[in-house]
Amino acid sequence: MEPGLLVASPQMRDPNFERAVVLLVQHTTQGALGLVVNREASVRVGDVVTHLDLPGTAAKLQRPALWGGPVERGAGFVLYKGLSPEGWAAGNVAVSPSKERLAALIGAGADFHLCLGYAGWGPGQLDRELEEGSWVYVDAVAELIFDTSVGDRYDQALARLGVPAEMLWMNPISE
Repeated sequence: MEPGLLVASPQMRDPNFERAVVLLVQHTTQGALGLVVNREASVRVGDVVTHLDLPGTAAKLQRPALWGGPVERGAGFVLYKGLSPEGWAAGNVAVSPSKERLAALIGAGADFHLCLGYAGWGPGQLDRELEEGSWVYVDAVAELIFDTSVGDRYDQALARLGVPAEMLWMNPISE
């Protein structure tokens, strides 16, 4: 499966992923890695920047980081428009684990999101969840992540399917 967006089925009841939009950045036979892009963390971007001893005082640093998922909440990933030479790309969204990339984006005044933690799947796990109807795949587009409010990303991602949420019935996992 190509990198893109995984949208939780409207019937998903797993508290970690109910109404989640996950930017899937890697999917191989070894497993998959994604970042939840529609939940805010309790930590501000500026707190992370200060902890990493990076310079920066921009207003963007006052916003919350994104809660990327329940795995390794101390791991950070920066999302920005373009291609990432040191990370992954999903459509026109680049993902980098590099602290230097974060510093460069702050210094350039670029638009970015910082995700803390990630969603991970073991070998074959995501394939099974897709077959069971837990997730719907849509292409990743930067506009959904950068130009849509966090609270509206789920509905906008589902709208990309052309089917209203109330008409989409799937049989998801309910861990």
